[in-house]
Amino acid sequence: MESRITDADLAIIGGGVGGVAAALAALRHGLRVVLTEEGDRIGGQFTSQGVPPDEHRWIEQFGCTASYRRYRDAVRDHYRTWYPLTAAAKNDPHLNPGLGRVGALCHEPRVSGAVLRALVDPYLSSGRLRILLGARPVAAQTSGDRVSGVTVRRADGGLVHLTAPYYLDATELGDLLPLAGVEHVTGFESRHDTGEPSAPDVAQPANMQAFSWVFAVDHREGEDHVIDRPARYDHWRAYRPDYWPGSQIGLTAPDPRTREPLTRTFTPNLTSGPVLADQSQDPGDRELWEFRRAVAREQYEPGFVTSDVTLVNWPMIDYVDGPIIGVSEQDKERHLAGARELSESMLYWLQTEAPRPDGGRGWPGLRLRPDVMDTPDGFAAAPYIRESRRIRAEYTVVEQDVSLAVRGEAGAAPYDDTVGIGMYRIDLHPSTGGDNYIDVPSCPFQIPLGALLPVRVRNLLPAGKNIGTTHITNGCYRLHPVEWNIGEAAASLVAYCLKETVEPHDVRRKDVHLRSFQSALKADGVELAWPEIKGY
Repeated sequence: MESRITDADLAIIGGGVGGVAAALAALRHGLRVVLTEEGDRIGGQFTSQGVPPDEHRWIEQFGCTASYRRYRDAVRDHYRTWYPLTAAAKNDPHLNPGLGRVGALCHEPRVSGAVLRALVDPYLSSGRLRILLGARPVAAQTSGDRVSGVTVRRADGGLVHLTAPYYLDATELGDLLPLAGVEHVTGFESRHDTGEPSAPDVAQPANMQAFSWVFAVDHREGEDHVIDRPARYDHWRAYRPDYWPGSQIGLTAPDPRTREPLTRTFTPNLTSGPVLADQSQDPGDRELWEFRRAVAREQYEPGFVTSDVTLVNWPMIDYVDGPIIGVSEQDKERHLAGARELSESMLYWLQTEAPRPDGGRGWPGLRLRPDVMDTPDGFAAAPYIRESRRIRAEYTVVEQDVSLAVRGEAGAAPYDDTVGIGMYRIDLHPSTGGDNYIDVPSCPFQIPLGALLPVRVRNLLPAGKNIGTTHITNGCYRLHPVEWNIGEAAASLVAYCLKETVEPHDVRRKDVHLRSFQSALKADGVELAWPEIKGY
């Protein structure tokens, strides 16, 4: 069965962090939007991938858009309204539901799903937003330098043909770019091409960051929840990348910042008290139970929660055997299955072999939590993706623009065409090309409009990790507040162009339009510059 949608002002392909932010921005500006999502829910990393926000140290004060802050506030309000928090937790203006150390808002993926759906629900009721779940892009029609249509295939096999003046690629892997013939790059650019200090001498297009399959567990002491031994457990139990200090499955892994071997601890239901969630001071991964904890017993009235819940997204489950971009469908499925097997093997090892403080081995009481992950088995609905195809852009952000070692006291390179800001270390996980961590201090940076503009195509814009960054600078532009800002800026640009009858590229080239667009962003609560602060 085939159908057509022809009355949208904007078609957003991909319902992850950037896609949702883009939809909300476009809808605020009165546009009619169709949003497609390959999975069964919107939210991407926040929901289907099981990753609470990774944020910078100033997030409670500044450094994100007003709409992103509204999302963060709504998560906290959801807990305050519906959960029996202690008085101290309920009154904490900076409530961190899980007391996780990776960031200031560690919470359940299911809650993010509820909050994001609540944010879009009014527009579903009004009819100005249509969401197509289980819809994967399979084709794009083009005419010269313009996209004239996009076709998505629904889970039932039916095709839906979308026609709109503008299209956003907000997919996790930049899947719309090759379909529409948009010039793009993958993997590692060469030092010859970018001048980046951390780049290799020769480009490595198949060398991409690891992806991971996250899962949620609690712990029931005295109970047995050991999963079936994974079929390839022996393979993964012995697996060791060249740069790893031992078997990848274990508690010892490279320290991302020093690359020296570091043995973490793992202590289920550790009582923490207040935790420091500040990546500039502490990466947070020394005690793995606390690292990405999403439910903390200490935050609730006594007896309500009998065990914490932690989200396992650790170096030990980073899959580096091969990429899922630029390979055959068969190889992609093989690598996806391999990542899932690696995570299952890590769980089995934790349940049966992990060292305990009492000298024993294994935590058989570790129990998968499907309810927290909102999946049938407690594993995330989709893998956690760190790297995408990236457009060849009018301007490409390079390491020299943001590296603290290069820029020093001068701070990140200023962009006259800024459409937002962000901050994170240049955080590259081990890669499919055999690289160890590349973890470089960075400066608080701006998002240049030029990085959102393809070199040729006029009416398709990136709305996530697929902007004009390099493999290296993707490491700091890929984080959640930045991806949200990118999606919001892209959709706001479309709204501006439709209103002013101007094309995106001309907004950047004509000063009168650039200043007017930047003023509109600021009126919407998009911060375009940082106060005077230093990176880390």
